[in-house]
Amino acid sequence: MITLARADTPTEDFQFLVSLLDEELRIRDGADHPFYAQFNTLEKISHYIVAYVEGIAVGCGSFRVYNEDTVEIKRMFVQSLHRGWGIASLILAALESWAAENRFSSCILETGYNQPEAIALYKKSGYTVIANYGPYENVQNSICMRKNLPGIFQHELP
Repeated sequence: MITLARADTPTEDFQFLVSLLDEELRIRDGADHPFYAQFNTLEKISHYIVAYVEGIAVGCGSFRVYNEDTVEIKRMFVQSLHRGWGIASLILAALESWAAENRFSSCILETGYNQPEAIALYKKSGYTVIANYGPYENVQNSICMRKNLPGIFQHELP
C-alpha cells in the first residue's frame, strides 16, 4: 500500500530521499551538477510530500512559491526499486492538489535533458514546455515546463 504524507518542514525521511536524489543527479549531470545544485537547496520550500510503501519512505516531492499565482515543483524523486509503480505520478498530483488548495493557479518546473524519465512523467501529467525561466534562461541542458491547475481558483478576481 502506498501512502503519502504532507509536511511543512523537511522531515528526516525527506532529507534522506533528497540525499539519494542528489547522488543520482551528481552522476547524471556530471560537470554541470554544481550549477544545478545551487538551485536545489531546501530554503524557501515549505510544502513537502513523502511517499511510503509499507511504512518505508520511497519517494518525495515538494514545491516552493514562485510568485503569487505559481509554485515551482522541486525535489521529485522515487527510489529505483519502486520506479514504474506510479508513485511519482501520485506525488506530483498530490503536490498540484495542495497548490490548488492554497489558491495557486499553475505549477512550473525545471528538469534536464539527462532525465528523460522525468520529462516523460511531466508530459504525461499535462505539463507543456515553456521558455526557460530565471536561472535556467540560457542553459541548454535545462527544459522548463508549466501546467495550469484546474479548479475554481484560476482567473478568480480578488
